[in-house]
Amino acid sequence: MEDINLRETGDEKMVADAYQHLIDTYLASHHRKHTEIIDKAFNFAKEAHKGVRRLSGEPYIMHPIAVAQIACEDIGLGSTGICSALLHDVVEDTDYTVEDIANIFGPKIAQIVDGLTKISGGIFGDKASVQAESFKKLLLTMSEDIRVILIKISDRLHNMRTLGSQLPGKQYKIAGETLYIYAPLAHRLGLNKVKEELEDLSFKYEHPEEYKALQEQLEGIREHLTTIFDQFTAPIRQELDKAGIKYEIKARFKKPYSIWTKMQTKHVSFEEVYDILAVRIIFEVTEGMNETDECFKIYNIASTIYKPHPDRLRDWVHNKKANGYQALHSTLMSKAGKWIEVQIRSRRMDDIAEHGFAAHWKYKDGDTTVEGQEGSDDGLDKWLYQIKEILDDPQPNAIDLLDTIKLNLFSGEIFVVTPKGEFKTMPSGCTVLDFAFSVHTFLGTHCIGAKVNHKLVGISHVLQSGDQVEILTSKTQKVEKEWMNYASTAKAKGKIEAILRRMEREKQKIGEEMLTEFLQKNEKEPTSVNITKLCRHHALSSREELLSLIGSKTIVLGEGDLNALNEKIRKEKKWSKYFGIFKKKNPSDTPSDGENPEALPSEGGSEGSKAKEKPFVDKKKTLILSEETIDRYTLCDQCHPIPGDDVLGYINDDGNIIIHKRQCEVAKRLKATGGNQILAASWDTHGTLSFPATLHIVGFDRVGVLHQITGILSQQLNMNIHSVHIDTSDGLFTAELRLGVHDAKDLQNICHDLKKIEEVEDVRRF
Repeated sequence: MEDINLRETGDEKMVADAYQHLIDTYLASHHRKHTEIIDKAFNFAKEAHKGVRRLSGEPYIMHPIAVAQIACEDIGLGSTGICSALLHDVVEDTDYTVEDIANIFGPKIAQIVDGLTKISGGIFGDKASVQAESFKKLLLTMSEDIRVILIKISDRLHNMRTLGSQLPGKQYKIAGETLYIYAPLAHRLGLNKVKEELEDLSFKYEHPEEYKALQEQLEGIREHLTTIFDQFTAPIRQELDKAGIKYEIKARFKKPYSIWTKMQTKHVSFEEVYDILAVRIIFEVTEGMNETDECFKIYNIASTIYKPHPDRLRDWVHNKKANGYQALHSTLMSKAGKWIEVQIRSRRMDDIAEHGFAAHWKYKDGDTTVEGQEGSDDGLDKWLYQIKEILDDPQPNAIDLLDTIKLNLFSGEIFVVTPKGEFKTMPSGCTVLDFAFSVHTFLGTHCIGAKVNHKLVGISHVLQSGDQVEILTSKTQKVEKEWMNYASTAKAKGKIEAILRRMEREKQKIGEEMLTEFLQKNEKEPTSVNITKLCRHHALSSREELLSLIGSKTIVLGEGDLNALNEKIRKEKKWSKYFGIFKKKNPSDTPSDGENPEALPSEGGSEGSKAKEKPFVDKKKTLILSEETIDRYTLCDQCHPIPGDDVLGYINDDGNIIIHKRQCEVAKRLKATGGNQILAASWDTHGTLSFPATLHIVGFDRVGVLHQITGILSQQLNMNIHSVHIDTSDGLFTAELRLGVHDAKDLQNICHDLKKIEEVEDVRRF
């Protein structure tokens, strides 16, 4: 009993300290001081969650307090947001209703709590249809009050901070979901600090060894980088002081996930990542000061001390990013012979860069401290409007909906100039067709091409930053199915699909009228039996397909159709193969509720998996991949995992387990959309098995270089080469080698030894 009392006393102190920290943070903010309503929300939530504990063992109320702390400190929300964060789980987890919240705390807080309750349990549930529906609710609620998603992101960040109490399989699911949706959302809302922490925590749980190694490497060079920073900034400080500028200079160190991503995409080592250190100059704005002019004034001071890189000046001051980010970026050559990026921004710009759109509220015109005036920025309004446009005509496929929305969440940005000289922000990789639809649906629908920098190009032409684009149209132009291959933005794809569906419905309507006229003329009834006869005659599987082909005049009804209508229906077995809806299905062939039968087969790997033994699976335990068990599983045929890779298992619709690398593109999608089928897995092989691996080699084409490569592999390393494909062009060669290896360490050794060949420039695993 004494132990219980001591624990309760300790819990009470922990809760009181956490809440006091929240109040102190709020009182130090720019918001009006409404502590009474926050106290009321805290006491209400504390009583509602009384006696409940989290998996970590701490009182449940610690979670709402932590979410409110993030919403206040990291995002900058005021009393309404803090109260909503404190109450965000009350309706879902207790007997209180939204009406109760409205009666006690008012309609605004109740609306936000209601929005959070509707999307509770994460964006993604067990089934694809539920996932898409929840995601739609989330985005629609965002447009009503952006604080819903800001608190939801805060909730996810705290869950990621406490993810250690979950089982490994659940960790992969939650981390994958975070990288797939939450980090891109945080990025799109300008929450840079939150985005980076979400990414790093996801990386920590998905690739713990790589994360630990990078942390140690960063720690090992931190002192050296600090010395470089001090030496580099000393003369800049001196000149800024002379100019009478009030400023702060910070060192920005690249985060582990960002470094790891660059190492993966650029195929470079840690030592080759040059931009781990950046310098940030933040200046205070005084009365009458022009922020833009001050940015360039500081740039001129720095660039007279150090030579700037001619191609690396990024003006995000005049042309702010879609998420509100503003700064002037330049890369300068230090006295030590290394390029260092310098970011110049005002205190306002820095606040917005860290806290995102929420920080705009602080800088709104008029009374900046009035809670009710917490509106969103024009850029955010525009983005929310585009999201609503997509949701107004959602994709029939649930997984496609998620992917379509995500297309624009995390894309890079370019600036495109209209013929009138106006700048438009577009995602990198966008085409002429994307740009046309972004201006107006009519322009997109009738687009036949464009003049880019006064040169005629087609609709599939990929635009570059700075391009001046004039869209060319024709009234006779119609949307084609092939246009889906030319569009890359969510808006363009959504519009094209909507138009194609509308055109299809119109063709079916015309076809129905033509078919009815044909049947009436020949004194036949439009019965299901007659429709079946015509479908069988044209080897079609549905009434809709028949009507569409008639409407488009691909099928012209005539004497052959009349003969088919006059025939008697033969036994089903002779024609049912043409008309699938009458074919009796085995219940086991039907996909589970909400799972898309077209989206997921490729996510399972190979066709031979059905023949494999289906082992009993305990989802709470880690799969051990050993010489004895490996035959029970299928290795993903896209990422080709081998021992030493961080892997996970996925139970597909057939009950087979597919092994993926954790960073596999297929696995990323599965973690976000099929989290409950994810299993933790680890290797326990001992170099007795051989696994297929592919190496991509690039170098200078010299006599004997292929002989050197194969010699190292077969003679020095005793590797079995399965196949070699080599191409040469302009004095360079590219080679693709398939070989058998025992594990990832083998591959590292191979790459290391092959890079020693003078002619070889790059070696990487495919």
